[in-house]
Amino acid sequence: MKLTLNKRLLLGCFFYSLLSANCLAFKTKSIDDCEKRFDTADELSRCLDVVKEATDRELQTWINNQVFILEEFSLSTGRTSSLTMFIRSQRNFISYRENNCRWQYLHLSPNKMAASAFKKCYILTTSDRIKELSRLNK
Repeated sequence: MKLTLNKRLLLGCFFYSLLSANCLAFKTKSIDDCEKRFDTADELSRCLDVVKEATDRELQTWINNQVFILEEFSLSTGRTSSLTMFIRSQRNFISYRENNCRWQYLHLSPNKMAASAFKKCYILTTSDRIKELSRLNK
């Protein structure tokens, strides 16, 4: 498949943003780093916020990439079902992630560690989705 200049630029931007997200992840902390470094529930929660945001940005990069690939496929074949299903699966993933992590939060409430439990669940579930999407592009 021959890539046009626009496609090459978009793919270049994708890989640059992915690299930037990975560099940011190294600058920020992992769940383990946060747990080792901070003792209080509030400090841990703030640290996990940084990791959660970085993980969300990385997931969005992978989603954008998959949508781009599926749009290109749709344009070349006229078949849009895979793009439609991917968008639906992403909405379902977001709903699943929220519900799965929310019950863990509710189970621990009113303990101060409930917020951290929600964020850890959110980060781990999001990381699993990133791994799943990254496997599709190998």
